Amino acid sequence: MAQSRPGLWLVLWSLLISLFLSALDSTIVATALPTIVGDLGGLDHIAWVFTAYLLTSTASVPLFGKISDIYGRRQVFQVTIVIFLIGSVLSGLSGSMTQLIIFRGIQGIGGGGLLAMTFTILGDILSSRERPQYMGYFTGVFAAASVIGPLIGGFFVDNLSWRWVFYVNIPFGIVALLVTAKYLHVPVPTEKRPIDFLGSALFSVAVTTLLLGATWGGTAYPWGSPMIIGLLSAGVILSVLFLLQERRAKEPLLPLRMFTNDVFSVAVVMGVLFGSVMVIGSVFLPLFLQIVRGVSATSSGYLLVPMMGGVLIGSTYGGRLITRTGRYKPLTLAGGLLCIAGIAMLSTINVESTRTFVSIGMAILGLGVGTSSPVITLAVQNVSAKSDMGAATSAVNFFRSLGSAFGVALFGSIQSARFHAVLLSHLPAGTVVGDNILNSPKAVLALPPATLRAIQEAVASGVSVVFQWALPVIILAFIVSFFLREVPLRDDVSIGGAAIEGMEEAGLGMLGEPAPIGFDEGHEPV
Repeated sequence: MAQSRPGLWLVLWSLLISLFLSALDSTIVATALPTIVGDLGGLDHIAWVFTAYLLTSTASVPLFGKISDIYGRRQVFQVTIVIFLIGSVLSGLSGSMTQLIIFRGIQGIGGGGLLAMTFTILGDILSSRERPQYMGYFTGVFAAASVIGPLIGGFFVDNLSWRWVFYVNIPFGIVALLVTAKYLHVPVPTEKRPIDFLGSALFSVAVTTLLLGATWGGTAYPWGSPMIIGLLSAGVILSVLFLLQERRAKEPLLPLRMFTNDVFSVAVVMGVLFGSVMVIGSVFLPLFLQIVRGVSATSSGYLLVPMMGGVLIGSTYGGRLITRTGRYKPLTLAGGLLCIAGIAMLSTINVESTRTFVSIGMAILGLGVGTSSPVITLAVQNVSAKSDMGAATSAVNFFRSLGSAFGVALFGSIQSARFHAVLLSHLPAGTVVGDNILNSPKAVLALPPATLRAIQEAVASGVSVVFQWALPVIILAFIVSFFLREVPLRDDVSIGGAAIEGMEEAGLGMLGEPAPIGFDEGHEPV
């Protein structure tokens, strides 16, 4: 296949690289931050290095998806690569923490665009029947990049400079830019449609305020503080205004008619629920491994490999099975059951839990995530009309990312509250520890045995309660997945006239204009 379709494989590799970079840059700065702060200062603003990328990358996903429906995939994809590279170069050149935060925001705009365009282009160039086996690779790469980001960041800090955390994107981005320019040929829409600028502005501000409220709530500010209440209230009001604008806009950013299709609506709910729990393992388990099991930061990263391996195996073999059978709903249910089993297992961890026990739970959770996650995007693309492919794909990815962002924020507050409650009840009388004690695992491990034991009990209890709260969420996601109607996978390419140089020779070139399944047509194919 690789020999008969060289153009296809080159494009797929460029998409894989782009997705890898987008996911990698959401976590790669984690191990580099202490060094960055030592060089640039600005300790009080350190969290914004993460938050800036999170906000802009999440908000930009639907924007680029919709713009690509209007102006074409290749052009928009190349613009997102350029924005990402500009943000990467400027981040590496930063001379202050303020500059780094601003440039990380620019980088996040491009990163969100890369995420949106990667899965949308897959919907353009591969049929629904052929797509799952490839989508499995992409899901695995995304998960792997998120997990190994801190490891790669630590390598650059130890051997080169923290600035290479950003410079490493440049050669790979240039390769992706050149390959897609030469080999990716997707027709540019001929109909000129207006951009919903007002809706885009309302959407961006609404998402930003909601995410800030969720991120700061329970950490930087109490949940009942005027700041958090104001942010969340403003986010809700702006969201309502956005929906009103979408009802009247000629070319809405998020066409509300898509929600009249039950496949899309169910997929969105599944995306939010699955997204809220699929990242908690990689976020909270390293803390348990470093404090309770006493492993190094690098080793804790390696110990996440079972989960990454589970995602890779689940997404790869699940995708092949869908392609072979044409059925995707059974994989969704099986993945949901595996997620439930993994989270239930991890909800029982305590200070006595071994690395082996944790690794098995992580592997089961990863296998469930890898099996079920690609199905959500596949199901939506399978019923998308070509005019809505970008908006529909980006909407699903956006809601999944939004679920992850809110999940990390809310579960983080739950973990912090349990940690402090247990710590106060276990600390020896008269012992005082700083609020930022967990920022230095080495300092924790050097504390007197009684104090160390109290902190370990608190950390284990805090991480355990996260999975206990995640269990009903994933059970609800499993129940919702029963309502995902299975539509036969299409054997045609989703967008008429899509072509990649090299596909024609293999007999997989222009397949003609498929009969689109419009979101406004109700349930069955038109």
